[in-house]
Amino acid sequence: MAEFARAESAGGRAFGRLIVYGLLVLVAIYYLMPLFVMLTTSVKSLEEIRAGNLVALPTSITFDAWSKAWGTACTGADCSGLKGNFWASMSFVLPAVVISTLIGAFNGYVLTLWRFKGSDILFTTMLVGCFIPFQVVLLPMAQTLGWLGLANTTPGLVFVHVVYGLAFTTLFFRNFYVSVPEEMVKAARIDGAGFFTIFWRIILPLSPPIIVVCVIWQFTQIWNDFLFGVVFSGGERQPITVALNNLVNTSTGVKEYNVDMAAAIIAALPTLFVYVVAGKYFVRGLTAGSVKG
Repeated sequence: MAEFARAESAGGRAFGRLIVYGLLVLVAIYYLMPLFVMLTTSVKSLEEIRAGNLVALPTSITFDAWSKAWGTACTGADCSGLKGNFWASMSFVLPAVVISTLIGAFNGYVLTLWRFKGSDILFTTMLVGCFIPFQVVLLPMAQTLGWLGLANTTPGLVFVHVVYGLAFTTLFFRNFYVSVPEEMVKAARIDGAGFFTIFWRIILPLSPPIIVVCVIWQFTQIWNDFLFGVVFSGGERQPITVALNNLVNTSTGVKEYNVDMAAAIIAALPTLFVYVVAGKYFVRGLTAGSVKG
């Protein structure tokens, strides 16, 4: 009787797992269907797109749309590829991510392990920056860039994203460093280590999990930004999101859906790559400093 009950229980658990896995597969298909449609549409010809089913596999694969979207198969006034804007985005996204992450680490270190009078008030004030909408800072930021001579420049975009991202990176690092034992810092002080020595030799080597979190967060936010890009840049310095909008919404003839889909995938590839490579470390890094002790 006991063996029968155990077998029945095992069968029930197996059936439950089967239901859960089936639901997960259905949800995955639901969320991946748009990407599937984009990929298949991007390798179809316009004639096949007009004549065929949206979710049907291509009868013949062509990468002409990808070449045109990137900008290698267009010439003259008809050339509206994303190649130049792709590298323009890289030119300000990478330094903005590095600078904002490094300053955020420094801020979190100071606000957690070198506390001073008013540090809690300063942290609360910086925390407010996480909830300020983009639109609120447009006019003051434009005026500031004008004063600094950085309007419509790549360093100007770096400055904008560093300033706006500091509240988030400081919050991440501060919450992570709360779990670092203060005795470690005190022992280093007794041994003669100074402020910067402790930061570079002790604190930063402990920080890879939260550094990964900040890099993923900042890279995604800055790469996908449209508003700051369209307001604070122009011409060849515009980021890829602005160029994608111009490409999709500007048409002088027949609407080329295959080119639009290829361009959208090109614009999304860097963030997809970052999440595929380092996504598993994102949640791990967020929870690493959630419990002190």
